[in-house]
Formats: sequence, structure tokens, C-alpha cells
Amino acid sequence: MSAKTADKIATAVIITLAGFIVLILAGLLGFILVRGLGHISFDFLTSPPETIKEGGGIGPQLFNSLFLLVLTLLITVPLGLGAGIYMSEYAKPGKVTDFIRLIVEVLSSFPSIVVGLFGLLVIVNVFGFGFSLFSGALALTVFNLPLMVRITEQGMRSVPVAQKEASLALGLSKWKTIRSIMLPIAMPIILTGTILAAGRVFGEAAALLFTAGMSSPRLDFTDWNPFSPMSPLNPFRPAETLAVHIWKINSEGLAPDAPEIAAGASAVLILTVLVFNLLARWLGRVMHKKFTATK
Repeated sequence: MSAKTADKIATAVIITLAGFIVLILAGLLGFILVRGLGHISFDFLTSPPETIKEGGGIGPQLFNSLFLLVLTLLITVPLGLGAGIYMSEYAKPGKVTDFIRLIVEVLSSFPSIVVGLFGLLVIVNVFGFGFSLFSGALALTVFNLPLMVRITEQGMRSVPVAQKEASLALGLSKWKTIRSIMLPIAMPIILTGTILAAGRVFGEAAALLFTAGMSSPRLDFTDWNPFSPMSPLNPFRPAETLAVHIWKINSEGLAPDAPEIAAGASAVLILTVLVFNLLARWLGRVMHKKFTATK
């Protein structure tokens, strides 16, 4: 077989496999959206769920998911950025650095149920945070921190060495070079890591069962005092997220329209992730243009 023929066969196999994967994903997303879009309405998105009656909504669960996303990113992104910059620019090659990288790889492969049980033992009981959004955010940080560290390190290493050395040769300090030259160039890669981390926050359920809880107190959306037990902004209250609600409805829902509620909530979850991805990519492009003065 000639080299040209082998290249054509390999290209055809790769395209076929890629197309097969795209078809599976498109079919899965289409099935969820077709089943759930018909049940989405303003009342469904804003009303609280019903336990045994028909017609419940997902308002508190949707708010809890978005609030948990904000809390998790507030913890994960600064820590991940700092650790990734340290590993890329300041850590000296050696056994200590290799050991840190090994720990990061091990953490990223932990099953979610194990992280959930760890969060229940340490965060909920030992530290005393109880079943709360804050406990859930800390547990999700265990998942997302290795990803953010690895993505940030790769992003910083992708900056051309000549560009970095030119900045240092002009007399800029190392931190100024990192902040003004390297971070803007690495921003698209870092943003990809942030989007992946956010997607896990939306979809995670197992770890949150043991840290954030499976129920929410009745929320008063007119009470914006973050220390009030009924305030939606209180990070130390139990909270049921949308993914946990879908699991709960499918496993032990008593409402007559439980399958329709689960289908609608699944479609909302997919659409929320899609909207977040589009907004994050738009914000990333704006920041990249602003910092690098590109059109």
C-alpha cells in the first residue's frame, strides 16, 4: 500500500469516527430538548416545586445552581490561576514540582462520590459548615482545581518565548510581563478551562448530595440579607441544585407529572450550560481584544 493510499484511509477513518461521535451527541441533545422544551414556561422557571401535586416548577433549584456556580468559580478561578502561574513561571524543575503535578493528576481522577463523602466528613462535619451551598462549592473546588491548574499552566506555556523575553528585555518586571503580556495571550485557553469547570458545576449531583443537601428551605426573594436563613443569597443554607432535583424527581418523585418535570428540568439544564458557554466565549473574545489591542 502506498503512503498516499494509507493517508486517505486514515483520514477517512478519523472523519468517520468524528462524525459518529457528533451524531451521538446531537441525537442525545436532540432527544433531551424535544422531550423537555414543551414543558418550559415562565411559570415553570419561577415557581417552587410541588411534592405530591401536579404543576410544580424549578425556580429555587435553578437559582441555587446559578448561585453555586458563582460561589465555586469565586473560589476555583483565583486559586487555579495562582497555582497554574506558579507551576509555569516560578516552580523550579525537581522532585517537589513533579510531586505537585502528580497530586494534581490524582485529584482530577477522583470519583465524584468519593469527593462527596470526603466533603461530608471534612467540610460538613469537621469544619462544621453543615449541608450548605458553601460546602458544595468547596467540594466542587476539589474537582475543578486540578483542571484549572493544568489549563492555566498549559496556557502560560503556550506563550511564545520570544514574546516573553522581548518584554523582559524592555525592562518590564516578571509580574508585569505575566499580567500584561502572557495572561492576555493565554486567556482563550484559560477561558476554556473555566467553561469546562462550570459545566461540571451544573451537571454534578453525587458530590452535592453529601455536601449541599437534597432540600432547600422556603426562600424569600424579597429578603436580600445574606445572613438571613430564608435569604436566597445566604451561602450557608442547604440547597438543592437542578441536577440533584432531576435525580430526586426521577428516583422518588410522587407528583403525577414527575416525568414531565424531569424532562423540562433536563432541557433547562442543557440550555443553561449552552448560554453560559456562549456568554463566556463572548466575554473572552472581548477581554482578549482589549488586552492585546487586536481587532
